[in-house]
Amino acid sequence: MTGTWTAGRIATVLGLLVAGVLTGTAGWLVVDLWLPGGLLLGLLALFGLFLGGRIALGTGIGVGAGAAGWFLSYVFLSLPRPEGDFLLSSSGIGMYAYLLGGVVLAVMCATMNGPGDRPLSAVKAAR
Repeated sequence: MTGTWTAGRIATVLGLLVAGVLTGTAGWLVVDLWLPGGLLLGLLALFGLFLGGRIALGTGIGVGAGAAGWFLSYVFLSLPRPEGDFLLSSSGIGMYAYLLGGVVLAVMCATMNGPGDRPLSAVKAAR
């Protein structure tokens, strides 16, 4: 990670974790509601969260915080309720597509290089 752990960075990581939980919860509920459009909407929201985390912190830690919150929402929503049913059903291809698509987007955003990640060349600076 480039830089030290300051109070602002820790607050940003915790904020991204909470944003991941909220985005994940909304996405999981929308995917079942409107299958083709809800899946696209949920994946676009995840892409925005992961890319925003990458830009905000400048490293993959921002993506990891959002992805951890997103996955925590999946775990909590898939637990059985006291009534014996599940809030998150595993029927249909939408849930699996959202899970796989979110993982692909998280890996893509965590491994991409931005313009600030490249080293500066001494030759270009001398011109």
